[in-house]
Amino acid sequence: MHRNRYRALVWAPLLVLLSACGRQEAAPEPERAVRTLVLKADSAGMTHEYAAEVRARTESRLSFRVGGKILARKVNVGDRVKPGQLLAQLDPQDLMLAQEAARAGVLAARANRDQLGADFKRFIDLREQGFISAAELERRETAFKTAQAQLEQARAQANAQGNQAGYAQLLADVAGVVTGVDAEPGMVVAAGTPIVRVALDGPRDVVFSVPEDQLGAVQALATKPGALKARLWAADAASAQPVSLREVSAAADPITRTFLLKADAGLLSARLGQTATVVVEAPRQEQVIKLPLSAVLQQQGQNTVWLLDPTQMTLKMQVVQVAGADGNQVVIAGGLSPGQEVVVAGVHVLKQGLKVKRYQDGASTPRAASSAKPAAAAASH
Repeated sequence: MHRNRYRALVWAPLLVLLSACGRQEAAPEPERAVRTLVLKADSAGMTHEYAAEVRARTESRLSFRVGGKILARKVNVGDRVKPGQLLAQLDPQDLMLAQEAARAGVLAARANRDQLGADFKRFIDLREQGFISAAELERRETAFKTAQAQLEQARAQANAQGNQAGYAQLLADVAGVVTGVDAEPGMVVAAGTPIVRVALDGPRDVVFSVPEDQLGAVQALATKPGALKARLWAADAASAQPVSLREVSAAADPITRTFLLKADAGLLSARLGQTATVVVEAPRQEQVIKLPLSAVLQQQGQNTVWLLDPTQMTLKMQVVQVAGADGNQVVIAGGLSPGQEVVVAGVHVLKQGLKVKRYQDGASTPRAASSAKPAAAAASH
């Protein structure tokens, strides 16, 4: 036992020495070359863009005034309709029977009225001859007037039932385009159940949604002429036409928490359902800082940039507040100041405290913010 302990004491230092000789030191991490720019104050005219849709100002959900089984639907989505055009047809059998019953009621009421009218005339002669009392004549006159009123009631009911029979046909009120179908032949529907949706010919609206934190600014800017413009999705920016804000939703959408806004399409030549872009232009602001979009990195829900420490040549992460976009550049609302040096490319592969060197592209000093080239498309809000 003592011999084994002696061997362990002898071999332990040797093993430690051998392991130390076999361990290699980690190679130092090479310095990365980064492209930077020195920040300076500038001016910016921020714009916000919102996805929109062209809709008819008035869209009607047409329905039958009576219930019944749908025999046929004569239109489909996208069809143009004219005033008086047949859209759908109900089974009119029960309505026609009710109409015949109402007509028979008119005939019965007329016959009763005629009979009581003839009796009343005879009783007038009898009263003049003194064979009946005045009270009896008044009773006969009242019976005749009641029969006359019942005839008028029967006629009104017959007319109403005739209208009910006519309601078995769903007709277009005005010209428009069918934008939706809510019922199919064979269905039994109640009165008032939507059958087809028709977008009326006439003014068009550009409908878009705005986040609640931007609603006030959009409403304020919309009062200025030319601040609100719209263009079709496939068109270029030069084709944007001025639009006027017409309606603002009173409550936010319960799911998206955005407010629905409607602007008069005005001179914008668009078809129903086309995708459009609403551009809100804010006045130019002075003394702001702008960065290329490639310089901003989003981490854990925050917008950040990499600041270069020129004395240590190391990187430091800085949280910034983004105010919007100006063309292909991001407008910074806070977190940076003129004179600081920011990395503008490859920010997703960098880390805190990394040792770097400036990328040399023929110049010995970092680029100024005014010469920075944008690296990505403009952000849209």
